[in-house]
Amino acid sequence: MFWKLSLAMFNGSVNLGTNGRAEEPIDKVLNQSSNLSDALLNIDDVQKTLNRSRASVYRYTNTDTRNLNPPFNPRKLNTEFRSDQKDQLLFHPNEVARFAKDILRIKEVTVEVLNSPSSETQNILTAILEELRIIRNKLDEKYDSNNHSLSNRLEDTDRKAA
Repeated sequence: MFWKLSLAMFNGSVNLGTNGRAEEPIDKVLNQSSNLSDALLNIDDVQKTLNRSRASVYRYTNTDTRNLNPPFNPRKLNTEFRSDQKDQLLFHPNEVARFAKDILRIKEVTVEVLNSPSSETQNILTAILEELRIIRNKLDEKYDSNNHSLSNRLEDTDRKAA
């Protein structure tokens, strides 16, 4: 699946105002595969999406050296659960959008889930599904014709008995 995270303050771009930085478009399409862990954003994706430095993203992030998975902090950018301290920080696109809207005060935030392009696995699964449908239709046809002939035989037997 693809996640498209769009953040905008004015006309599709982030206006950085009087701090001397130029306006840059922030509409990013994040190419991710359909695996859930791939659908999550790493620190570089968050940095590009929020148009912030790597250091500032780390400063925003809810991490603690003593606690691998600290409790949710609404004032911070919360990571997904990790099983090891060495695991990279991953963020759900909805969490990045929440943080951008609530904390950074970016007015327009949109998260869209887009269909992924067909992969070889997807194509094989589609072909298998189509074959199963064909088999099902043939079985239904055979069942219907057997059922119909059975009901005809029962009617014939009823007529002969009457």
